[in-house]
Amino acid sequence: MTTTSIVTARRGPFMRRGGARWTGWLFLAPFMIVFLLVLVAPVVYSIYLSLFREQLIGGTSFVGLENYALALGDPKFWDSLGRVVIFLLVQVPIMLVIALAASLAIDSARLHLSSFFRIAIFLPYAVPAVVATLMWGFMYGTRFGLFGNITDAFGLDLPAPLSSNWVLASIGNIVTWEFVGYNMLIFYAALRVIPTDLYEAASLDGAGAFRTVWSIKIPAIRGAIVIAAIFSVIGSFQLFNEPNILKTLAPNAISTYFTPNMYAYNLSFSGQQFNYSAAIAIIMGLITVVIAYVVQLSGSRKVGRA
Repeated sequence: MTTTSIVTARRGPFMRRGGARWTGWLFLAPFMIVFLLVLVAPVVYSIYLSLFREQLIGGTSFVGLENYALALGDPKFWDSLGRVVIFLLVQVPIMLVIALAASLAIDSARLHLSSFFRIAIFLPYAVPAVVATLMWGFMYGTRFGLFGNITDAFGLDLPAPLSSNWVLASIGNIVTWEFVGYNMLIFYAALRVIPTDLYEAASLDGAGAFRTVWSIKIPAIRGAIVIAAIFSVIGSFQLFNEPNILKTLAPNAISTYFTPNMYAYNLSFSGQQFNYSAAIAIIMGLITVVIAYVVQLSGSRKVGRA
């Protein structure tokens, strides 16, 4: 063997390792490009926009954090944020409890036609949000919808679902109908990977069905519950489609600042206040990150203690 061949043989593994590293980056490159263009670049540009203000005299000028200070003192922003927080505190627990109960029922092996119920509960998630909102919006109608027909048939005097006092609950009903199946599937998938040895041990100890659910199943899927809660928190702060679509059916009950996302959207596309809208979007992004992190941290501690 010549000296050149010996050097080549020795460099072979290194070259292969180097080539493998570059091959990994090549596979990762499409994702990184899309990630940078779709997520990082818009966020950076929004931060850039939020630091400027379009003025009638002087044009665009750098104002630093003035847009953020203006947003934090804006009563419309706080009104919309408070409405979303109420929605989160009421709708998310109800939705997760219903999804958890459905997943436990399907996993119990005591429910007949469990496959049918699993598909039926998940099916609303396959319906686009726009279609689901329009469908429920027309059912909520007092003159032309299912609600109006029922009240007329039985002579009931019930408050309209799209009135100012009930529209938030009506939106919560739509969101719950849409996403119960999605969360149910997360919980059901977690339940399916619980070792059967735990059930056998519980049975030998004389644990009943309720005790097995409370002491084995729920603690075992607590991580999945935390994940679902984080997704639900993020979705609540991003609430936009449902109220924006229902606004055409209930213009007196839903304002242009009904949610922070609607407020930012209308400021940008109706009021041409792009800089102020960008500041509100960045504030909402930070609030969402903080709340989601608190939920994750709290859930992780509980999982660790379990």
